[in-house]
Amino acid sequence: MVYRMIFNQTAYFGRGAINEIPAAAKSRGFKKAFIVTDRVLVDNGTVKKVTDVLDAAGMPYVVFDDVQPNPPVENIQHGVEEFKKSGADFLIGLGGGSPQDTCKGIGIVVANPEFADVLSLEGVADTRHPSVPIFGVPTTAGTASETTINYVVTDTKNKRKFVAVDPHDIPILAFVDPDLTDGMPRSLKVATGLDALTHAIESVVTPGAWSLSDALSMQTIRMIAQNLAKSVDGDVDAGEQMAYASYITGMSYSNVGLGLVHGMAHPLGGQLGVAHGVANGILLAPVMEFNKAYSGEKYRDIADAFGVEGAYSRDLDAVRDDAVAAVAQLTKDLGNPTTISEVGATEDDLEALARDAYADVCTPGNPRKPTQQEIFELYRSLM
Repeated sequence: MVYRMIFNQTAYFGRGAINEIPAAAKSRGFKKAFIVTDRVLVDNGTVKKVTDVLDAAGMPYVVFDDVQPNPPVENIQHGVEEFKKSGADFLIGLGGGSPQDTCKGIGIVVANPEFADVLSLEGVADTRHPSVPIFGVPTTAGTASETTINYVVTDTKNKRKFVAVDPHDIPILAFVDPDLTDGMPRSLKVATGLDALTHAIESVVTPGAWSLSDALSMQTIRMIAQNLAKSVDGDVDAGEQMAYASYITGMSYSNVGLGLVHGMAHPLGGQLGVAHGVANGILLAPVMEFNKAYSGEKYRDIADAFGVEGAYSRDLDAVRDDAVAAVAQLTKDLGNPTTISEVGATEDDLEALARDAYADVCTPGNPRKPTQQEIFELYRSLM
């Protein structure tokens, strides 16, 4: 078996990491930045923290703040038009998953104009050229888009989300600066934290997992179990650990894949507009239950990370149950919804949700291969 691992060329971590952006850009011969972000981050002053650094270094830039949540195809196409007019030679993806995914789409299409429809990028994209160089600057602690080879786009016409998987889209540099993640509202800390936990657990149990990916993902699970609840309550040191945890598991799941939680979460976002992390939080424990007999000894490690006593000495079935229960309890304690009816799903939605989840690019990475009917029943059990 041959394993492939793709990471950023360079990454910077710690408070004040964004101050390294100008020198990193100039050392690579870049002259002008095209910052991809959203209006919320402009209004709350986050974008200014980065542009102040660029201003001080005398580096010109253009701010593209038209990114929408669950970014649609048209968002990327608009960004491509604006980039071409800007005279910029590198991109800064500044934000959570939506700005960074939009940034990746822009960079890929500019470098590979034959994919201008964006829809043709779905799945393992057959691009020939690396993206316009991207600097990934996260403002949330969950998606890890700054270090992945994936991005998610919404096909609004057909009310669905799709994943593009492309080594050409990985940011060449990442700047993980907890000063930018401290200001997340509580609800966003919950959603992005549960997203990161889902990435870690799914990348541990997927059949593609191996020693290096397990080391990254299991460290993430431990960090999240210790820090997520505290970060949500405002502990800035715990929040800093969550920023790093998100990145660490991103290095894992980007390379070994995800599973049914993401396969089922994407249709909830595409059809019903449910925030991705919220959807993952609803689905994680139930899908862990669905998968537990197919997880080998991995749930022992997960249970131990959550502080379950006797994780390595007690009966495996009992430990698996405890691992599922620990994740379910954390989700409940954080106040995330636990049913899909709470986020607007009805019985009439279930057939279409199951169809799209079965076809999702993440679903084949699940350790237990579900049928479309089993996915339907899982959704129905969460009404």
